[in-house]
Amino acid sequence: MMISRRLFSIALAATFAVPLLNAAPAAASDKVIRIGYQKYGTLVLLKGKGLLERKLEQIGYTVTWAEFPAGPQLLEALNVGAVDFGTTGETPPIFAQAAGAPLVYVAHEPPAPRGEAILVPKGSPIQNVADLKGKTVALNKGSNVHFLLVKALEEAGLKYSDIKTSFLPPADARAAFEQGAVDAWVIWDPFQAAAELAIEARELRNGEGIVPNHQFYLGAKPFVDGHPEAVDTVIAAVAEIDEWTKANPAAAAAELAPSVGIPADVLAVALARQSYGVKALDDSIVKQQQAIADTFFDLGLIPNRISIANAVRKGGA
Repeated sequence: MMISRRLFSIALAATFAVPLLNAAPAAASDKVIRIGYQKYGTLVLLKGKGLLERKLEQIGYTVTWAEFPAGPQLLEALNVGAVDFGTTGETPPIFAQAAGAPLVYVAHEPPAPRGEAILVPKGSPIQNVADLKGKTVALNKGSNVHFLLVKALEEAGLKYSDIKTSFLPPADARAAFEQGAVDAWVIWDPFQAAAELAIEARELRNGEGIVPNHQFYLGAKPFVDGHPEAVDTVIAAVAEIDEWTKANPAAAAAELAPSVGIPADVLAVALARQSYGVKALDDSIVKQQQAIADTFFDLGLIPNRISIANAVRKGGA
C-alpha cells in the first residue's frame, strides 16, 4: 500500500531517531565540517589517521565526527541539520530524499557486490532464495541490503510480499539470527564476514549479478553549496586513504580492528570484498540509482517518485 509523504517522513524520523547534540545547520561562515561515519570503512581510517584534519587546517577549517550504526540513521541526522557530510550505501539516500532530506550526492566508490549477502544459519534447511517463501528475514530498514533482498527475491520468482520482514539494526539482527528468531539475515560487511567466520553463517546469495552495491558520499545541500572547498578537500583525503588501503589491506585491517571491535582477520575478508577509487557520479551511476528509487516507489516503500539527477552535485570533485 502506498503511504503519504507526511506519514512516511514521520515514520522515518521515528524509526531512525538519533540524539541531536548540535542540530543547527552550519552557516556559510562557519568553517567546520561535521562528518557522520559508520563503524567501518574509509571514513573510519580517515578519522584515525588525522589526515583530514591536516588538510582542512590548510584552508582554515576544522572537523567534528559522529558515529552512527547505519546509513539511515546517519541521513536522518543530516536531514535535521546535525551533520554536514557522510557516507552510506545506495538505499538510505533514496529513503531520505523521498522524505524531503536536502541531500546531495557528492561522489561514489566502484561496485562491491560481494560485500553484502543474504545469510542463513549453518544448519538451516534453506538451500536457495526460493526457499525463503513464508520465512522471516531480518534486515536494517532502508539500508543497502533492502534492495539486495528485493532483487534476489525477484530473481527467484518471489514477490517481496512472499516473505516476512523483521527490521532490526545489525547487532539486534545478529542476536535474533543466532537465537533462531529469524530464518535469514541480509547484511553487509564487516558484519557479514564476522557472521561467516564466527558462527559459520552460510551465504545464500550475494549481490553479484543483481545489485552493484555502491558506496556514496553525501552532503547536506546548504553545506555543499556554501563550502565547496571543504567538500573537495574531504574527497581528496578519501582518495588518498583509498589508495593506501588498496595497497596495504593487512595494515588497514589491523588499524581498523581496535576502533570497530572486530578481529583483523575478519576485517581482511571484508576489505578484500570492498572497492576503491572515489569519483564523481556519471550518467550510468545516476541511472542505476534511479532504477533503485523507481523499484522502491513501485513497491510502495517510498511515497513519491524522486529524481536522483536533481540531487547530484554539479561540478566539484
